[in-house]
Amino acid sequence: MLYLVPTPIGNLEDITLRALKVLKEVDIIACEDTRNTQKLLTHYKILSKKLISYHEHNEDKMSEKIVEYLKDRKSVALVTDAGMPCISDPGYILVKKVRELGLKVVALPGANAGLTALISSGLESYNYTFYGFLPRKTKELKEKLNFILKSRATGIVYESPHRIINLIENIVALDELREISIVRELTKMFEQIETKSAREILIMLKNSEIKTKGEFVVIISPNKKEELKKINLENLVDIIYNKVKNGEKKSEAIKSTAKEFNINKKEVYNLYHEKYD
Repeated sequence: MLYLVPTPIGNLEDITLRALKVLKEVDIIACEDTRNTQKLLTHYKILSKKLISYHEHNEDKMSEKIVEYLKDRKSVALVTDAGMPCISDPGYILVKKVRELGLKVVALPGANAGLTALISSGLESYNYTFYGFLPRKTKELKEKLNFILKSRATGIVYESPHRIINLIENIVALDELREISIVRELTKMFEQIETKSAREILIMLKNSEIKTKGEFVVIISPNKKEELKKINLENLVDIIYNKVKNGEKKSEAIKSTAKEFNINKKEVYNLYHEKYD
């Protein structure tokens, strides 16, 4: 059986009793970095375990090897250095192969940086999209950010300390007033969570009020511009309706209201007829 076991993202106490039980009982533990996993196992006195290396550079080869272990009725736990396997970390290829062969996969719940940052941010958490690490090339990064900033869902992005200022600069260039949350060193001693406009966050980074150390999660609030525009247009339709009720010609009421609020006359006309005709 293959177990997907989340590990702490910082604080070693953030591991479940079930995860510790699985790590004690499995025959083999597949690790992103065996040295990091060994520290966790030593901390919890889980000794004499067979550890094998499973990372992005050997994922295909080691997936085949793990499948052979599973066919030989060996139990295997897959862990990453921190957090949930398969989330911005290796694991997808292995899980796909194991399931295609009809072998059992058991995923354990546990620590996840993206969701922990989201619920700490104070930004909308009902509808969100996880993007992980964004493209490094400038053109592709700008295109992706433009897409995210247009979304009606909250965005969750991972970034390294070396590129965090560049990421925020690009957000500021597109929408400096967009509310974002920047989260670093989650669950650790120097955890920091700041929720402000992108422009204010950039100033804090450049002034070292937010240190560029540790892994970052950036939460981007959803686009509300189109929603606000729709609400405003609906209000305008009610204004026109009241003008017509008071004796003004419909065409003149639409024309004067569109001009008064600097809204496209055709757009207002269509919305009015959609609601009242």
